[in-house]
Amino acid sequence: MDRFIPILLLIGANIVMTFAWYAHLKNLGTKPLWIAILVSWGIAFFEYCLQVPANRIGFFTQTYTLGQLKIIQEIITLSVFVPFALFYMKQPLTLNYLWAGLCLAGAAYFIFSPSVNT
Repeated sequence: MDRFIPILLLIGANIVMTFAWYAHLKNLGTKPLWIAILVSWGIAFFEYCLQVPANRIGFFTQTYTLGQLKIIQEIITLSVFVPFALFYMKQPLTLNYLWAGLCLAGAAYFIFSPSVNT
């Protein structure tokens, strides 16, 4: 169970982060930039409330290395961003998402492979 707590927190952090970074493009496009910045910062506060504990728990319990936490974060980021882009922002699905996912699969292989780490 300890292995899943950081991952669950990172999933929540990424959902919040994605909205903080990109939702203003859809929802605040007619507002001044400073309003978009303040709203995004306000949302990002909650992302940090999840992300910081996730990384501390994963790292200090020695469940994950620093590199593993980063690759997990990137995989989750793409996994959250693609549905956000498709369904919320109404962006088209392209093969670029597949290629990016394959690159992250390779990164996960190398960062979690004990034979490569030795």
